[in-house]
Amino acid sequence: MAAVVFALNIWRSYLYGGKVQVFTDHKRLKYIFTQPELNLRQRRWMELVADYDLEIAYHPGKANLVADALSRKRVALVRKREVDSLVSEISTLRLCVVSQEPLGLEAVNHADLLSRVRLAQEKDERLIHASREAGSEYQVSANGTILVSGRVCVPLDEGLRREILSEAHASMFSIHPGATKMYRDLKRYYHWVGMKKDVANWVAACNVCQLVKAEHQVPSGMLQSLPIPKWKWDMITMDFVVGLPISRTMDAIWVIVDRLTKCARFLAIKKTDGSAVLARKYVQEIVRLYGVSVSIVSDRDPKFTSEFWNAFQKEMGTRVHMSTAYHPQTDGQSEMTIHTLEDLLRMCVLDWGGHWVDHLSLVEFAYNNSYQASIGMAPYEALYGRPCRTPLCWTQVGERSTLGASFVQETTEKIRVLKLNMREAQDRQKSYADRRRKELEFEVGDRVYLKMALL
Repeated sequence: MAAVVFALNIWRSYLYGGKVQVFTDHKRLKYIFTQPELNLRQRRWMELVADYDLEIAYHPGKANLVADALSRKRVALVRKREVDSLVSEISTLRLCVVSQEPLGLEAVNHADLLSRVRLAQEKDERLIHASREAGSEYQVSANGTILVSGRVCVPLDEGLRREILSEAHASMFSIHPGATKMYRDLKRYYHWVGMKKDVANWVAACNVCQLVKAEHQVPSGMLQSLPIPKWKWDMITMDFVVGLPISRTMDAIWVIVDRLTKCARFLAIKKTDGSAVLARKYVQEIVRLYGVSVSIVSDRDPKFTSEFWNAFQKEMGTRVHMSTAYHPQTDGQSEMTIHTLEDLLRMCVLDWGGHWVDHLSLVEFAYNNSYQASIGMAPYEALYGRPCRTPLCWTQVGERSTLGASFVQETTEKIRVLKLNMREAQDRQKSYADRRRKELEFEVGDRVYLKMALL
């Protein structure tokens, strides 16, 4: 198949637009179009072959002598020949004139197209009647063609209009322009009612344009927010920060964030740590302090897709949800937390120097004790009921605050406020995001294109 694709690319100007027959002694090759499973290379080949009207026929090697001989031809050393014999051989050669036919380039004859338009105009009685009315916008040229403002009026003939659209879009002289360019070029010479809409539909339905051209449209699909958790640390997200300089044998950070309180944990790890090491650290740092989570949202890192990690979480009763491939917005909370974490670490190293590992604990404290707009308070306040004390800000814990019933009531009320603030933040984010997106729905049986680069 590689030889077929190579030949199609080399002789594209001769083969494009016509019937192409391939004869091969590789019998299985004729079934490649009906093969149920293809690898990535074969899928790329199928995308290239889709541009051609290709038919592969089996031709036994014994009957395919010419191609077989060419494929097995050995290049021998050219023997030295006498100059006289070479001159005598050249003298027998004769020049001949080859036919001047276009090679692989077919264009619609302009005169023939205009004559077909005139014939179609003569059959359109409504157009003829309108052109003869007094004060009509129609004019009749010297050769009998009906014009509108100097442009040829194309009657209601679907076949004729399709041929004009095809020539203006897919010929070698136009090479698939966009809808606006194509309409601007056509309207200078032709006119019919609804031309702009027809041009837009024609370009939108062009398979070559959809396969080749870059996307300049707004993203499809409205924003779908994740459900709001019912309690603290019930639903968490996690991701890794890698590519860090080695600091006290550590070169990565495991970021784990509670989706309700926005409380984050920054755990220094090694990039080479396996799933077993991460599971042990997860129990020590997360389960020990906050209990077992109901669900985890993470990317498709090999550490999270391993059988050990999934079996470990299944035994604990936690559902693992993987984000969509090549779509980091699914776990946007972890991504934004990582951006803030990296900024904080850079500032700490610039201000106080030393290893980034030494600053990680206070970076975590500063992050969790800072105000979060989405919940309307600091993560520590959402988690513990009040902000944590610092040398600058502190609060006195009164006797009333230690009462159990009052504390439970305040905690329950704070959770209600958290959910309300998160709902308002999600609605606000959705309204902003949906302004730059469009609704997209599919019906059963619809055919769609897939980006092979992402598979």
